[in-house]
Amino acid sequence: MALKRVPVPVRVDLEDGGRVIAVTWPDRRVDRFKAYDLRVACPCALCVDEMSGIRTLDPDEVDPRVSAVAQAPVGRYALQVDWSDGHRTGIYTYAGLRDGRYVP
Repeated sequence: MALKRVPVPVRVDLEDGGRVIAVTWPDRRVDRFKAYDLRVACPCALCVDEMSGIRTLDPDEVDPRVSAVAQAPVGRYALQVDWSDGHRTGIYTYAGLRDGRYVP
């Protein structure tokens, strides 16, 4: 079984004061994600129960004005974001960003 190769973004930009994260892929496709949507979808162990997979983060507890204050690649497979609410433990895989896994 062949593994699907996921592209690595050529650029990641914080737009609108960090309220939008723009990911540019090698094929020139640009995906723009609302910061709030990505923050609420954080896949880390603080936001999702590791054993059950049930989301423990209450979206109503996330400020709708949350913004990304920094971002950095994690190897060649994911993006790590520092949020204005102090959260910074979640990583968003490029596969998940590419296929829309983190958006409602």
